[in-house]
This record gives sequence, C-alpha cells and structure tokens, in this order.
Amino acid sequence: MNTIAIVDYGMGNFHSVARALHAAAPNADIRLCRDAQSIRDASRVVFPGQGAMPDCMRTLNESGLREAVEEAARSKPLLGVCVGEQMLFTTSEEGNTPCLNIFPGKVKLFAGPEFASSKQHGDNEHELLKVPHMGWNRVWQTQAHPLWSGIEDGTHFYFVHSYYAAPDQAQLTVGESHYGIPFTCAVAAENIFAVQFHPEKSADPGLRLYRNFVDWNP
Repeated sequence: MNTIAIVDYGMGNFHSVARALHAAAPNADIRLCRDAQSIRDASRVVFPGQGAMPDCMRTLNESGLREAVEEAARSKPLLGVCVGEQMLFTTSEEGNTPCLNIFPGKVKLFAGPEFASSKQHGDNEHELLKVPHMGWNRVWQTQAHPLWSGIEDGTHFYFVHSYYAAPDQAQLTVGESHYGIPFTCAVAAENIFAVQFHPEKSADPGLRLYRNFVDWNP
C-alpha cells in the first residue's frame, strides 16, 4: 500500500491537501500525521505550510516533527507546498527566520527596486501589482521532471504568497512564474519536489501534479 503522510504540525491547509490527494489517488492510504513515527513509517511525505514563517518554524519545532521531516527529505519522496517549500531553504526575510537549510538559498519578500520599478505593469498594464500575490498565474517548466508529466508548459496554478524562494543553486529551479519579476516557484533535487503554488486549489493540473507525486519513484 502506498502510504502518504501529510505533516500536520498545526500551520497548513492539511484537510484541503488530503481531499485533493484522495481525489488524485483514491487507492492510496493518506494520513494526517501529528507524530514522528507515522511520518517515518510512510512511503512518501507531503509537507504543506501556511501563515507567517516565524510561526511556522516555531510550531514545527514545538511539534517534535522537525527531525522526521528532515529524515524524510533525505530518504523518501517529499513534496513541499507553499510555505512548506519555503521552509526547505536556509533562511527567510520574514522575521529573519532560520529555516531547515535543506536547500541553500533565501526566501525573499516581493519588494525592492526591481519590483517597485515594475509596479505599474502586470499582465494588464493598467493593473497595479499588490502584495500578497493572489490568484492564477502561469508556471513555466524550466527543467523536465516526472512531476510535470501531463501538465502543459505555461499552465496556470493558484498562488497566495508575499515571499518567494531564491535558490543559491540555479539547477534547483524547475519551475518559474512572473509577478513583477520572474521568480522561482518550483524546486527539485533527488527525492524532493516543492512548489510555491497550491496544487489543491489548482483544479485538474493540481490534481495531476499530486497524482504524479503519488506515482513518482525517484
């Protein structure tokens, strides 16, 4: 049985992720996991996150699940979603928060001169860009990956975020979007795939990505 652990440390849309996974993989054993052993026993792990980074990292640490997530990142297929993707990096500008340091890089705010200079220009030149970035946006596949299987390049996915991951290593980026500036929205290395957007809110393409994850054997 394919057992999928959704890491439930108190800061995420866990039930929405679980419903999407059930729809994408009805034969999988999908579990909301609040204890480390359940995560260790699973064959693959989904690591979501939602909210402010300082709260997410504090809650993860207090939950006792951090070590199990770090072990999963070294040993089995792991899918990071939204803040779960950001938490994989070294540090975040949100509260100057140290993160898991699984991937080298920083999580940055949509701000600064490069963003301000393009504030008058979204997809619609009369639209002001706002933070947080909310809504549907195209994702460009910068590298081939099994989790992109059956998903057309340039497909729209649903985003809700004010911060984005900036990897130190360009080869980590497998997907890119654009909001005032181009930004990394999907990263991958070995057994890890992580996205800034919400597959569970992204209709059929999101379900396809979850289905690809369930079938993925890195």
